[in-house]
Amino acid sequence: MTSQTWITELTPLSFLQRSASVYPDKTAIVHGASHWTYAEFARDAQRLARGLRASGVQPGDRVACLLPNVPAMLHAHFGVPLAGAILVAVNTRLSAEEVRYILDHSGATVLVVDSTLLGAVDPIRESLETVREIVVHTDPEGPDAGSSDDGYAGLLARGDEGSDGGDLSWEIDDERSTITINYTSGTTGKPKGVQYHHRGAYLNSFGEIVHSYHDPSSVYLWTLPMFHCNGWCTPWAITAIGGTHVCLREVRGDAIWALIGEHRVTHLNGAPTVVTTIMNAAEARQLDYQLVVTTAGAPPSPTTILEMERLGFRVVHVYGLTEVYGPYTVCQWQDDWASLEPTERARLQARQGVAMVQADPVRVVETLDEDVPDWASVQLVDVPADGTTMGEIVMRGNNVMSGYYRDDEATAKAFAGGWYHSGDLGVMHPDGYVELRDRAKDVIISGGENISTVEVEQAVLSHPAVLEAAVVGVPDERWGERPKAFITLRQGQSVEPDDVVEHVKTQIARYKAPREVEVIDELPKTSTGKIQKFELRAKEWGGRERKI
Repeated sequence: MTSQTWITELTPLSFLQRSASVYPDKTAIVHGASHWTYAEFARDAQRLARGLRASGVQPGDRVACLLPNVPAMLHAHFGVPLAGAILVAVNTRLSAEEVRYILDHSGATVLVVDSTLLGAVDPIRESLETVREIVVHTDPEGPDAGSSDDGYAGLLARGDEGSDGGDLSWEIDDERSTITINYTSGTTGKPKGVQYHHRGAYLNSFGEIVHSYHDPSSVYLWTLPMFHCNGWCTPWAITAIGGTHVCLREVRGDAIWALIGEHRVTHLNGAPTVVTTIMNAAEARQLDYQLVVTTAGAPPSPTTILEMERLGFRVVHVYGLTEVYGPYTVCQWQDDWASLEPTERARLQARQGVAMVQADPVRVVETLDEDVPDWASVQLVDVPADGTTMGEIVMRGNNVMSGYYRDDEATAKAFAGGWYHSGDLGVMHPDGYVELRDRAKDVIISGGENISTVEVEQAVLSHPAVLEAAVVGVPDERWGERPKAFITLRQGQSVEPDDVVEHVKTQIARYKAPREVEVIDELPKTSTGKIQKFELRAKEWGGRERKI
């Protein structure tokens, strides 16, 4: 007998099997007035898996879900792979044509869609290439509650009818097989299908548990869309630790604060713009306990970190991308930071940090010899760890995608030199912590000088009247381009743009300060709360070519 006999293939499916056994009567899911135990959660995942099998879903098939953060989406994260299929979680804010592209490109055979999102499906349903069944989900807590058209209930019932053989196995044959395909935003071209495997999802879940300080008493509020990087693997992580999922259909400040009060929520995740929504809701109040907020998507400003702490939130700053299962690095707390002056401590906490416990070390590199026969031959050289020299952030390991679905060329380019290239520019500090300075496409080159929009934004956000800020490069006849800031204001505040410019000049080098500040009602954002700078740039550049 070889040692190989004793190896168990890793899969997050085992998390629900364990919690259903260890915590059968514990509340696993809360949605409105309804509660489900872990035993019921596992039962419904099995029903979904058997229902899909009864519908003709074969191992390796793709099953798409166009759902908000409702219990059915939690079922899907277990039930779809339990059926041997691959979950394709679709962004709920996409247009019909964007949904069509993802369904056709992924080759999805079944689509589960919330009744409120049929507007993105009805125009394309007759022309889909591979979808052979569309299952309508009607949420009893949603606006269509009471409707008799609930195909999802029928799908689960189909699973009951096909249960003669008992439960499906929670085990898998190959941990490197694909568990989900997540499509990128596609702002610079067609969305790419990022493939996650069971092993990566399993390991990343432990990283979430460790770095967001989860334990069996965790009450997790779903402010982060589950379609985004599979909710940073948190559907699996919370289930693994035996915590409670609190579902939320729509991110609104009043709804979030109501659920915090009702369930004494201990954890939530989201982009800094979601954090801003929470902080500036009319219902915002001082907490009498510590609520952990894990944030990513853009570097949180030191100002935001300090404001959250004053309300009783503990901020965990992580960094990652769709291609690395969501978070990959964390700004790991150091005990000696506690003695620092608050602004300096917050500045350190705003860095992207070091690799999470389950991840390989992150590098900041300069790419050499790009003109080579193949991408694998590209040479990567680490930049000095001086906190100043910028390079590209690259990653590799268990928590990096296995590749782009049906796009070998893009995959080879993304892994030039054997490391995944993030497209993010940053610096490596002497203490080994990475700090993000910009997306490669967002850096402003003004008169030959590189200006980090992140640095300028954080200076703008330190003004007491400013709620949100986005800085982009705009045309300049002399310098090629220069920074311009777009801001929204805190409720009841007003400010002259020139006052903001002068304030920024007291925070950073004067040449980096925006010459213009435009006050707008709302910044354009993605469905996950990231600010869409390309929209702001397009408005400023019009049809002209960039001069740099």
